[in-house]
Amino acid sequence: MATRATIRFATREEGVSFNEHPQQWHAQFYNHYDGYPEGLGVEIAESFTNYRKVEGWEVEALDIVHGDIEFLYYVWQCHGKSEPWISIFETRQWDDIEGECIFVGTPDMLLKKYAPEQIETEEFLQT
Repeated sequence: MATRATIRFATREEGVSFNEHPQQWHAQFYNHYDGYPEGLGVEIAESFTNYRKVEGWEVEALDIVHGDIEFLYYVWQCHGKSEPWISIFETRQWDDIEGECIFVGTPDMLLKKYAPEQIETEEFLQT
């Protein structure tokens, strides 16, 4: 079964917390499979930490809203700051597109939460 997700890239807005939805975003993608944090979330984090290529995303117009997504991701970036922040919202299909924020943090923080065995293996290999 598909776990659908939308990924949006946004710039940090003054007065908007990372656990809130921004008013604007600059790019939007749709991902049909493995949209849960342990799948897509880890892939997004690894694209920043390990330069992993992300595959399977469909580019979308900024105003498209899917009613059947289960997760909504925001990747927050800002000129002059090297590390992005990621917010993950779990939505209720066809009911509450806003959803509940279940994670806010850096790519490293996301990996520690959703792929701790991977972090342990990488730390082991570096020693």
